[in-house]
Amino acid sequence: MSHPHPELGAPPALKEGALRITPLGGLGEIGRNMTVLEYGDRILIVDCGVLFPEDEQPGVDLILPDFSYIRDRLDKIDGIVLTHGHEDHIGAVPYLLRENPDIPLIGSKLTLALIEAKLAEHRIHPYVLEVVEGDRERIGPFDCQFIAVNHSIPDALAVAVRTPAGMVVATGDFKMDQLPLDGRLTDLPAFAKLAEEGMDLLLVDSTNAEVPGFIPHERDISAALRNVFANAEKRIIVASFASHVHRIQQVLDAAHEYKRKVAFVGRSMVRNMGIARELGYLKVPGNLVVDVKTLDDLPDKEVVLICTGSQGEPMAALSRMANRDHQIRIVEGDTVVLASSLIPGNENAVYRVINGLTRWGAKVVHKGNAKVHVSGHASAGELLYFFNICKPKNLMPVHGEWRHLRAAADLGIATGIPRNRVVIAEDGVCVDLEKGVARIVGKVRAGYVYVDGSSVGDITEASLKDRRILGEEGFISVFVVVDSANGKIVSGPTIQARGSGIDDGAFTSVAAKLEEALTRSAGEGVLEVRQIQQLVRRIIGKWVADNYRRRPMILPVVVEV
Repeated sequence: MSHPHPELGAPPALKEGALRITPLGGLGEIGRNMTVLEYGDRILIVDCGVLFPEDEQPGVDLILPDFSYIRDRLDKIDGIVLTHGHEDHIGAVPYLLRENPDIPLIGSKLTLALIEAKLAEHRIHPYVLEVVEGDRERIGPFDCQFIAVNHSIPDALAVAVRTPAGMVVATGDFKMDQLPLDGRLTDLPAFAKLAEEGMDLLLVDSTNAEVPGFIPHERDISAALRNVFANAEKRIIVASFASHVHRIQQVLDAAHEYKRKVAFVGRSMVRNMGIARELGYLKVPGNLVVDVKTLDDLPDKEVVLICTGSQGEPMAALSRMANRDHQIRIVEGDTVVLASSLIPGNENAVYRVINGLTRWGAKVVHKGNAKVHVSGHASAGELLYFFNICKPKNLMPVHGEWRHLRAAADLGIATGIPRNRVVIAEDGVCVDLEKGVARIVGKVRAGYVYVDGSSVGDITEASLKDRRILGEEGFISVFVVVDSANGKIVSGPTIQARGSGIDDGAFTSVAAKLEEALTRSAGEGVLEVRQIQQLVRRIIGKWVADNYRRRPMILPVVVEV
């Protein structure tokens, strides 16, 4: 088994006839999926997604892959293959196309429709190539074949990329539901044919590699949903991913059966379901869906709301309902269904939302107390089956945290893949496929790029550390005016605190001590503003630590006159 090393240096120049695979996201994390394939001087990208922030990243809206590795070669990119339409696979496309809008996008009808709607908001209109399972397209030196896979969104595709260096197969997100709602199975015969040809490297979805057995069928949820509808006293509010067409289809079917009207809430939900309906992926009985503005005219027992916010996102509709910051007010007797899994890292945010909803009298139904979710990712039993069909010469688990990657690697080894042909990499690690062998050759920068409002990449880890300190410890400002000629105090020091839990009146004693220290330093010839600020920060910081055991941010403002 090949492991990354923290001291890996920059990779050497790519050898003639070799293929380089560099994940810029999606390894060691759930999200931000992006893989760069290089042959000669040409580039093919598979997926370009976002990661959603956690609690320790305050103020951050999205986290992007770091494009610096390819930024000076954007004209060398022959295309971006999108495996499916979830945000963790397409969400960063607008940010890459801002830098070069001429990069072609390749994907299925629904996937392209979802990303084109997002790009239209950015006023970007790229060339797109629509493909279906079974298609084979030459994209620069990359011969790409597309294979149907089953996932929690319609139209998902795996891609087999043939080059003179060998064949790489990227599964994208997939599972092997044998009774899918749309009848579209993961095409195991197609993977078997690729195995006969020789699958040199398999990049496999690892998210559920720790979960034993087989994932239940998506249609199994319908019984739990009908039970919710049969027993709900008032409104039913369903929270789901805005692209989970199969799940929302089942909610619509239950609503139709129990004679309730449905309204979509939230811009992304309205947009995506409109696209899915228009393209025929979402079947909506006549007059079932109504505008949210008409709900006040209906009895509560006839209302279903479908919104975003199943992951506790602070600005999503459900979170705002829980915080009483939304036009839709939760009332006693409402039923809320969280029809999704918990993405690792989001647990606290989700439980905060559940508690908020419960506080206002809602009954909350979630994966922990009812079968209202099944995963979209293959579990251990399915992966074993899949590895035995594909027989890859080399295996590289992707799309998962470290525990998932290692579990997938162990499953591959159990099916007979040689241990020295299994590569466990991380974001930024370059893997070269040469003469049938995949091996790690170096590492490039692949850190987080933060989106904060309209700012992209301006927020650093140091900025986030400051935000965390401000949020947890507050700040203390110290204002002092000094004579620029001799450093003596002209006015102040004035000390104020915000969010630190320290009353401004408590600073009287330390203000006198600070004034004494500033007078003494002026007598010693300390005149530079920076040195005076350091002195202020040191004295106030020590006083707060000694008396309050706290470490607020200290902001000294020194004005010279």
